[in-house]
Amino acid sequence: MIEKTISSILQSARKPLLSYEFFPPKDETGWLRLKNTAGSLRKTEPDFVTVTYGAGGSQAHRTMDACEMLRDMGYSPVMPHLTCVGSSRSKIDDVADDLFEAGYRNIMTLRGDPPKGQATFKPAIDGLMYAGDLVKQIKARNAEFCCGVAGYPETHPEAESPTADVAHLKQKLNAGASFVTTQLFFENHSYFDFVSRCRSEGIDQPILAGLLPPVSIAQIRRITNLCGAGLPESLESQLIETKDDPVASAEVGIQWTANQIEELVAHDVPGIHLYILNREQPGLSESITGQFQRG
Repeated sequence: MIEKTISSILQSARKPLLSYEFFPPKDETGWLRLKNTAGSLRKTEPDFVTVTYGAGGSQAHRTMDACEMLRDMGYSPVMPHLTCVGSSRSKIDDVADDLFEAGYRNIMTLRGDPPKGQATFKPAIDGLMYAGDLVKQIKARNAEFCCGVAGYPETHPEAESPTADVAHLKQKLNAGASFVTTQLFFENHSYFDFVSRCRSEGIDQPILAGLLPPVSIAQIRRITNLCGAGLPESLESQLIETKDDPVASAEVGIQWTANQIEELVAHDVPGIHLYILNREQPGLSESITGQFQRG
């Protein structure tokens, strides 16, 4: 099966796209959870799904296994992630060739985080340093690939400034990427300001909004500490208030995300990409994806 490119779907879409991000499990319990979650969310008819790359690049086969499982369940297109971590140029070519041969036509291209125990990112021997280099190599290998790249509404933690961060994003897009998916954010003004900065610098590619439904104060503090996203006081206080009631905490998070989506859709966002961490919380489909009219 040869899949559609996400760029072509974006060009023909009449409504904001809906997509999900899954990650490849590490054990049998995790695979069962992924299968159950993906099975439940299938009814929402997302426009595409993505699967993250194995940690440190050492378990890349799990990404492909997860992609194939999702395809077998009826998801299409399925977009595997690919990073620079632990990969030589020849390995990247091999992965790209395998993906193309299997009918994949979309790759989420990321530099990737430094491997555990390393404070800064260092490329593999004969590897690549930046996501823009990865885009360029993939497109040179086969121009039919549609590449997505990451954007950071609240600025990448390693960037010198917001201006420098947008300039780096522009380099990735100029290398051949077709669209941007943002890091998670909890206040929509961060997204709107980011898009405005991008447009002022001549970036005209679609910028999809990446959202994470927060389900507990412990979860969200851990994630925001890792990625640098801001945690609004109002959301934090509500999650603290419900911290002893997991159901109530999940309801708070889902409603917060639903409110974000409603405003974003009203402002013609090209797409909503949900980081769901392989878990569908009760009410997620109805409260969030009910705002998307599929079909």
